[in-house]
Amino acid sequence: MTRTLIEIPPAFGDFSQPKRYRIWYGGRGSSKSWTIARVLVALAAARPIRVLCCREFQNSIADSAKKLLADQIESMGLSPWFTITDTSIRSRVGSEFLFKGLARNVQGIKSTEGIDICWVEEAQTTSQMSLELLIPTIRKAGSELWFTYNPQNDDDPVHKLMHSLESDADALVRKVNWQDNPWFPDELNAERLRLLKTDPEAYEHIWGGECRTISEAVIFRSRVVFEAFDTPDDARLYFGADWGFSQDPTALVRCFIQDGALYIDYEAFGRGVELDELPAMFDRVPQSRDWPILADCARPETISYMANRHRFRISGADKWPGSVEDGVERLKAFTKIVVHPRCPNVAKEFRMYAYKVDKHTGDILPKIEDKWNHGIDALRYALNGIIQNRRKMPSFAGYKSRTR
Repeated sequence: MTRTLIEIPPAFGDFSQPKRYRIWYGGRGSSKSWTIARVLVALAAARPIRVLCCREFQNSIADSAKKLLADQIESMGLSPWFTITDTSIRSRVGSEFLFKGLARNVQGIKSTEGIDICWVEEAQTTSQMSLELLIPTIRKAGSELWFTYNPQNDDDPVHKLMHSLESDADALVRKVNWQDNPWFPDELNAERLRLLKTDPEAYEHIWGGECRTISEAVIFRSRVVFEAFDTPDDARLYFGADWGFSQDPTALVRCFIQDGALYIDYEAFGRGVELDELPAMFDRVPQSRDWPILADCARPETISYMANRHRFRISGADKWPGSVEDGVERLKAFTKIVVHPRCPNVAKEFRMYAYKVDKHTGDILPKIEDKWNHGIDALRYALNGIIQNRRKMPSFAGYKSRTR
């Protein structure tokens, strides 16, 4: 057989190193199923493997990944090397693809032996019982479990499995979205942009690969506009910083107020940013050395380092009981909040920042989820004085910075 090279998106990771678990999750347009089908076809053509392709519900072979695999075999020019029947796919080198449903098929799954790779597609629908049945069944030496899915709910079994494996050395966990697909078509991009404009809360679930939220729980629902704008030369700029801990990002944002509206025009986000890397990160936001910066006061040593060693005009923002809630209410008091396209992290937070929801009753609770809030916290710090001053919102036309 002539060697065939296949091209796959780099975001899917390295397939040359064995892993017990491989999980790819994310939104639409990421080519998850297409990519995995191509990889499996290439492996099956190169050496004898036994692949179990399963999903929670498979009423007939038409519900399976068989057609997708057959299409990839044809598109890769490998049809002479495979025999495809109505119910099976086999390769000349002895590879075999099996197709099974997990639900209501206990004995069928338990009796499946000698599997090298098990691919669970649409894994967001997989029940805990099915996972507990499947995982010990795939027990051949060196066998692997692959999962692809679009997230639905935080407490879905496969999503909890994903979180439990994120730091496991024997697992590869990747979030892949439309940005990771080099062949993302123009037609889908038009649909993506249309939903971003008409229903930004649904956008993060469908295209951003985030778990579904109750839209009514999203705090800034229908209050935020995502569009380009020009910053006036005489704008009074506000800067705010939130320090990252562990996997949480450090964030610096720049904003201004005009005609009762809040405009966010620059951001800098970074995970795992070391202390000596902070100045370069802050310098990504124009004029961050010229204007005052208000930062989370929980890290006075970091504030001192940035102020004394690198001459940023930075100080700690005040905190008080209820300061988060007060800040949120002040932000909601703007006639609108406009986020520039060069601030994708802040934009995403505004689409996801939400009140807690009782999972049993669906009731929206008067408590704010402690996530999707690092850029929003930075905004609260930037506007600290305005939040504490409960009088009319200012509009600082004609204000000049100290160095201009």
